[in-house]
Amino acid sequence: MIVLSAVSRRRTVLIAALCAVAALLLTSSVRVAFAAPGDDYTDDEGGTESLREQLDVAATAWQDAKAVLDKSKERQLELDLRLATLEGEREALVNEVQAVAGTAYRTGRVGALTALLTSGSAEVFMERAATMDMLTQYEDKTLTRLAELRESVAQQHALIEAEVELQQKEVRKLDAAREKAEQALFAVGGGASGQFVAYDSPDAKPAPRNDDNSWPSEGCTEPDPTTSGCLKPRMLHALNEARLFGFTRHTSCYRTGTYGEHPVGGACDFSAEVNGFGGVATGADKEYGDRLASFFIHNADRLGVLYVIWYRQSWFPGSGWGPYGGAGGDPSSNHDNHVHISIR
Repeated sequence: MIVLSAVSRRRTVLIAALCAVAALLLTSSVRVAFAAPGDDYTDDEGGTESLREQLDVAATAWQDAKAVLDKSKERQLELDLRLATLEGEREALVNEVQAVAGTAYRTGRVGALTALLTSGSAEVFMERAATMDMLTQYEDKTLTRLAELRESVAQQHALIEAEVELQQKEVRKLDAAREKAEQALFAVGGGASGQFVAYDSPDAKPAPRNDDNSWPSEGCTEPDPTTSGCLKPRMLHALNEARLFGFTRHTSCYRTGTYGEHPVGGACDFSAEVNGFGGVATGADKEYGDRLASFFIHNADRLGVLYVIWYRQSWFPGSGWGPYGGAGGDPSSNHDNHVHISIR
């Protein structure tokens, strides 16, 4: 049996991660600018450039597909309601036409010419003529409306089928994005702690979306209250919502770097301790981190959460918790002392 050295094992993991990146570029329509070879170093949170970029691409693709899927479901609901209304109107009209036809069959319908010839006076003649004209117009209008309803019902069915087909396509995109994220995390290895405790969380105020339910593009334009840097408006909104619900312990968001969300104002690190980043969170500090992570997971769709990292685990929308490999093995790399939140 061949025993690999630490260097060999590290090289094997790196090769696997790079292969995952190559596969991602071949299968994704999103183009990501990578650093030059050799720049895929590990940051102070235990994340590599390739890992963070793969997670960003996968999470963004997942969110986009989810937005299209949700909007399609809204349209389908509206179409279903419209179809029910049309079918109800059509059924009532059919019953009305059948009732008129049944009455004519049972009583025998007097022809127009006979009715006019048997008129006893000019007044009766004119009255009968007007009545027959009204009946003819009613029947023509009724039959025309019935034909229109039949065509509208058929169109509604076609529109609903198109929405269902679109939804199936977006579900496949969701599955593909989830698999890419899981592959990226598997490539870097690492052992999940399995110690996350989920808590019930309140509903945050949703961040603004476009009319088509997609997320608007944002830059790092807002002052970061935790540093001297900047934040995306959506990240600032998420931070303020967390504080509103009591998550006010030490937090650090913007910091310089070459990759990831921190340098572009799209991430915050929420310390489990009150005054700063310390050792492995335990007791009340661990519970605080669990509650904070639960809050962002519960409100992921409202706030635009890309992923969450906490206690040697990462949460990705659509697949839940998975392992997150810390390079240094220290509390910051392992995220044992803080919750990392990345926002779209």
